Amino acid sequence: MKISDVQQGPGQPFNHNLVTYSSYLHIDGLLKLQKPLSTPQAHDEMLFIIIHQVYELWFKQINYELRTVVQCLDQKKLGPCFALLGRVSEIMRVLVEQISVLETMTPMNFNAFRSVLRPASGFQSFQFREFEYLLGVDAKEFIPLIKTSPEWKDKIEALIEERSLRVAVLDLFADYDIPQKDFCNAVVKIYEDPALMELQNLCEHLIRLDEQTLLWRFRHVQMVERMIGFKPGTGGSLGAEYLEKTLKKKAFPEIWEARTHMGEPNY
Repeated sequence: MKISDVQQGPGQPFNHNLVTYSSYLHIDGLLKLQKPLSTPQAHDEMLFIIIHQVYELWFKQINYELRTVVQCLDQKKLGPCFALLGRVSEIMRVLVEQISVLETMTPMNFNAFRSVLRPASGFQSFQFREFEYLLGVDAKEFIPLIKTSPEWKDKIEALIEERSLRVAVLDLFADYDIPQKDFCNAVVKIYEDPALMELQNLCEHLIRLDEQTLLWRFRHVQMVERMIGFKPGTGGSLGAEYLEKTLKKKAFPEIWEARTHMGEPNY
């Protein structure tokens, strides 16, 4: 029997153009994207590829959501912001947990194919740099990347024209007549004023996202040190030594600092 002989329903021939699970998600193409380079193939290289491809898919979703959050903040629609920031924080939590899967690979398993990665490196993930910028990392940090990754030139120049989450938050505060000059002091005032509960809720979502991002950085550092110690990264970076320097990289340090001053009289 041919597929064309199958009836879709009473009296209806099979429709080859119907959307299916496989066609909607492009499963066939997706499963062809894992192409290990080691010869003979190292068993754990497949895991390494899939884990990092999944990271890139999640980064795509995160950046998509953050751009929407910025738009909502600009329109003073805080309700959708809370939902989307909560979603991004949950995705970051998943990314942290995903490192545990990668750590089922031993250093010897990794060294069996590590040489074929050079000069590729996670440092070259543009989508993660995009995520950092959208959170609010100073655009000046991205200019040197054009020298190390010239193929990023057009992307970086377009990216730094975008509004970041940090800028959108500061502008929102200004609309509420909250001075930007002392962001930390402004946050303390927000928590002290019951009329600004929505902004307090926003600050809570921002600090949770910051926390999840810091946890991801920490787990990433630990995983790299566990795998390669303090060897240089495959792309020439300082490996774990470089990553350790990013552990205090907060998008909203003032919201953290404000905790120290809450409850202090006359602050």
